[in-house]
Amino acid sequence: MPMIIGEVRRFLRDNNSVRVSRSMRDTAYKAIQCKERLTAANGREPTVEEIAGVLEIKREDVVVALEAIVEPVSLYEPAFSDGGDPVYIMDQVGDGGDEDWLEEIAVKQAIHNLSEREKRILSMRFLDGKTQMEVASQVGISQAQVSRLEKGALGKIKAEIRA
Repeated sequence: MPMIIGEVRRFLRDNNSVRVSRSMRDTAYKAIQCKERLTAANGREPTVEEIAGVLEIKREDVVVALEAIVEPVSLYEPAFSDGGDPVYIMDQVGDGGDEDWLEEIAVKQAIHNLSEREKRILSMRFLDGKTQMEVASQVGISQAQVSRLEKGALGKIKAEIRA
């Protein structure tokens, strides 16, 4: 009989769409209990740092544990409906498919592989909106050199993304 009860408990505990380790769940439940105690004692919502301090664990561990026990929601779940057509979560997330985030990762990796000088020039040109002349005066090189470095860096990024 105890074995059957244990198997039923294990099934109920582990039969979720996402498997979360027992230690992670225990940390999350301790954090929830701590949060409730601190809220009652202080009359306000405690910060993650306060919870982590009481539990004597890292702030990141509290955040990860609390996020791990949140039940996943289907992208086809209606976000809201005002009597007309429902708006689904998928509609709120975005149009991009797998290609968009894969491309973003590829671009970030390609930029990461540039030299510091190339990164600085591209940052000033495209993030700060400076002209090649402004970049040249700040870096201490000619406008033609900025143009060549910029073109070379963009070429490296394109080549790495295509590879």
